[in-house]
Amino acid sequence: MFNSLSDRLTATFKNLKGKGRLTEADVDATVREIRRALLDADVAVPVVREFTAAVKERALGLEVSEALNPGQQVVKIVNEELQNILGGQTRRIRMAKTGPTIIMLAGLQGAGKTTLAGKLGKWLKGQGHRPLLVASDLQRPNAVTQLQVVGERAGVPVFAPHPGTTSEFDDPTGDPVQVARDGVAQARARLHDVVIVDTAGRLGIDEALMTQARDIRDAVQPDEVLFVIDAMIGQDAVNTAQAFNEGVDFTGVVLSKLDGDARGGAALSVASVTGKPIMFASTGENVDDFEQFHPDRMASRILDMGDVLTLIEQAEKQWDRAEAEKMARKFTDQEDFTFEDFLAQMQQLRKMGSMKKMLMMMPGAAGMREQLENFDEREIDRVEAIVRSMTPHERVAPKIINGSRRARIAKGSGVTVSEVNQLMERFAQAQKMMKRLAQGKGVPGMPGGIPGMPGAGAGGGKKGKGKGSAKKGGSRSGNPAKRAQENAALEQQRKQKAPAGSAFGAVQAQPDPADLNLPKGFEKFLGK
Repeated sequence: MFNSLSDRLTATFKNLKGKGRLTEADVDATVREIRRALLDADVAVPVVREFTAAVKERALGLEVSEALNPGQQVVKIVNEELQNILGGQTRRIRMAKTGPTIIMLAGLQGAGKTTLAGKLGKWLKGQGHRPLLVASDLQRPNAVTQLQVVGERAGVPVFAPHPGTTSEFDDPTGDPVQVARDGVAQARARLHDVVIVDTAGRLGIDEALMTQARDIRDAVQPDEVLFVIDAMIGQDAVNTAQAFNEGVDFTGVVLSKLDGDARGGAALSVASVTGKPIMFASTGENVDDFEQFHPDRMASRILDMGDVLTLIEQAEKQWDRAEAEKMARKFTDQEDFTFEDFLAQMQQLRKMGSMKKMLMMMPGAAGMREQLENFDEREIDRVEAIVRSMTPHERVAPKIINGSRRARIAKGSGVTVSEVNQLMERFAQAQKMMKRLAQGKGVPGMPGGIPGMPGAGAGGGKKGKGKGSAKKGGSRSGNPAKRAQENAALEQQRKQKAPAGSAFGAVQAQPDPADLNLPKGFEKFLGK
């Protein structure tokens, strides 16, 4: 959604790098570029004026002029001002003290209210609540049927006593206000603690729409009135939001279709113009593509700083704790990483959703956007097919996979032998890296090891003598010829001297167990 804006702002801030002092001309040029980027993103003009004025005032103040890194200080100011126009603080649902919490959805037709009702219901169910969806949209054809389908996918019950209209030629019958009132009574009777009322919309603002919405609001007295707005409608978002704010006095905003490719100005305008916070965001077509809106995290995404906190929350929600503990034990015991472990980790990642979305939450992801856009999610399916085509023994002992086995695996998974070979090579590299990390040696190419782990030392390797150091007891002369002569003399003296404690002269050297070709583990029976 914010790709264009993010790219423009990131390019603007690159011009500030390396400057020890910012002049007024530098600040003016930066603010001018920010203004253009916001206007191109369809942000409302009053919001742009207020935002750029605040950034310029702070950028010319003491917090930048006295900063050690003025460029980074300007980025920090823009980040904080972005948070302010997005609402400042995370706003959560106000739950009713007694009886069910009533949430009413309002918005134009096509904004995605019905689908969002199911998403919100599933999200609340995951929070430990017992929601009930109420089908009060009797105006749009098949709106009731759609809500029932969405409710079934979300695993949330739907109260729909009236079928509503089934085609555009039917006259709307039934009383949506009475349906909403009966839905709340049904929720109280069946001990549901949250009621989500889906209301009708129109293609545009009209008095009939507002009158019906006000009547439903007065009938059920909702604790929250959420205005659902399509994040792709651009400048018209401000006028629509102001009309609904005056008509039903909504308490929060929900942005739908935030995964679209529009410029996203609605998200940056609505909260600032109406003074009402953005509470949730719909980010896809599945019922799980729904998240709480955090202004600070969204500002970080826009400035390409990533959203690691949301990524961690998704991992904690979907990750199997028992599987994670099992992997931690294997890592601590320095056991080999097998294809069984690899398959389990892949399945855990798939539970978290789209790999593209997860990778785009990483800091600096904008620089790899083209590669991420070209990433084929089906590649994960192909890798899983290859692993599942292996026998259980091959998964835990990949070294036995020879040429004929690789051909069989390729045929069974529908890929080429070269793809199997590539996976085997990447897996061998992953095994080596896991082993190095478990030994505390660190990742190759990175200095230092893991503190507290065995073998952690300078350079990530074992503690030992540096390159070119002399052998213990040997010569330390800087002259190679003299050093060789002195070492030869020392070796001659050692041969002539018999070891102490020997009654019969020199003690015979003990053979190296590695040279005896003994069975594995047999060396423990040899004396030292």
